[in-house]
Amino acid sequence: MNHIAKLPNAAPDANAGVYHYDEVDARFVHQRVEQFRAQVERRLKGELTEEEFKPIRLMNGVYLQLHAYMLRVAIPYGMLDSTRLRKLARIARVYDKGYGHFTTRQNIQFNWPKLVEIPDALHELAEVDMHAIQTSGNCIRNVTTDAFCGAAADEILDPRVYAEVLRQWSTLHPEFTFLPRKFKIAIAGSPNDRAAVRAHDIGLIAKRNEAGEPGFTVYVGGGLGRSPFLAVKARDWVGEADLIAYLEAILRTYNQLGRRDNIYKARIKITVHELGAEFLRLVEEEYARLPRENYRLDPAIVESIQQHFTPPPHEDLADDPAEFVAAKAKDRAFARWVKSNVTKHRQPGYAIATVSLKPVGGIPGDITDVQMEALADLADAYSFGEVRVSHEQNVVLAHVKQSDLYALWQGLEAQGMGTANAGLVSDIIACPGLDYCALANARSIPVAQRIAKLYGDLDRQHDIGELKIKISGCINACGHHHLGHIGILGVDKKGEEFYQILLGGDAGPNAAIGDIVGPGFSYDRVVDAVDTVVQTYLRLRQPGELFAQTISRTTPAPFKEALYAVA
Repeated sequence: MNHIAKLPNAAPDANAGVYHYDEVDARFVHQRVEQFRAQVERRLKGELTEEEFKPIRLMNGVYLQLHAYMLRVAIPYGMLDSTRLRKLARIARVYDKGYGHFTTRQNIQFNWPKLVEIPDALHELAEVDMHAIQTSGNCIRNVTTDAFCGAAADEILDPRVYAEVLRQWSTLHPEFTFLPRKFKIAIAGSPNDRAAVRAHDIGLIAKRNEAGEPGFTVYVGGGLGRSPFLAVKARDWVGEADLIAYLEAILRTYNQLGRRDNIYKARIKITVHELGAEFLRLVEEEYARLPRENYRLDPAIVESIQQHFTPPPHEDLADDPAEFVAAKAKDRAFARWVKSNVTKHRQPGYAIATVSLKPVGGIPGDITDVQMEALADLADAYSFGEVRVSHEQNVVLAHVKQSDLYALWQGLEAQGMGTANAGLVSDIIACPGLDYCALANARSIPVAQRIAKLYGDLDRQHDIGELKIKISGCINACGHHHLGHIGILGVDKKGEEFYQILLGGDAGPNAAIGDIVGPGFSYDRVVDAVDTVVQTYLRLRQPGELFAQTISRTTPAPFKEALYAVA
């Protein structure tokens, strides 16, 4: 990868919105596949033990789970086109059991590949500029961003451009390939954070200064897991030209000070928490030492990358065309989907459509090969071939004519992807949990399924309103349970699955870590506990008040009282 040192004069892609590799990057990815193929052959021959093979496979996105190897494929900043989505469908069908699982890092995981076949799968992915490099290991992981990027009405800067800059800077960065611990960066393109930036090691929120110049507010030291922390503000303003230099200063400081002697204290959040203002002072000191001109982000590079993300050829349309209004009036189910799953677009006459991968009783984030191919067809027909993966384990079609929404929804409904529940109580984030993960203490998937079935009636869900439930099967927090309005953490209690309830978390602009309300509930009782919380909210809410607003007004106290009331 070129680390921004030089970049070809890229022409706009035929399918704008997705970055395509230059010859150097493409050649490197193919070479990496063949290197890994040789390493897999050595493992299968017994020339490498599993322990010796572990660091090699992790650097290539291959995990060993409870039942099989798992392949985690990078989807840089969540952006796909229909060609790549069809390739993922083929990978699922040929090398797995016919489905994939989208994660909160905007990646996709295949849970059942055979080790001997993984190099072949990686070879096919390389044909469409995809790979699994740095989806694991103590390195900078996939940079995530707002799934509404380039389309949202409130967007200040298109975060895809800067996410691609950071992808090129961070991939195989010689200093940051072996950090004290894994490192995650997120970028929000507007103040209305839709990327959970303060839960990341580095979070960036786009802004412009009084002169209209682009830049970012920089947060550092966020992270969930065993010790959850929200990131602190490092700088209110870092201009575009100095972005790489400032992030380099943060990473260098962390690389020197991070705890390599204790895996539980190795994340930057612990370093920032323990050192406080001293850490930020050291970052500024390192930043001042850097030869700034060598790290300057050249506007020509930004412009070159921007060409890959030019807006699609929108037509000159008016909002609320007659056929769209008539369809909502005629079909209540469609109107309900529009209410929950459709968001205002910056271009009149267009809309952003969230495709729910959370059908009632389904597995959050799972998608079949057939659904992937159908979604690719729908993207070609209605959204310029673009598909985005959200950190909430859903998919987004960002450029749909309002007049096409009804046809799109009908196509989604036919494939089981038309559920009108985005942001509602059944739109649950859940990690794979004890059904797959060797680190998990408890199951996540069946708990999510049972909660969704309890609130299966969509009228009831819409009456409850926005309520985000997030479930993790262990303290590592892959399900972001700390950030849920209702968070659920699976724990092991003397060999039995128990679940702690957290209340008041938030991943958005009002970011908050949820509070554990008390002792955990058994697997049999946890769904009833969630319902107690919901019923308490419905009793306490004021007219028009959402769950997050109610719990902020009342504090968790009445919810805790209801949960642990003596019968």
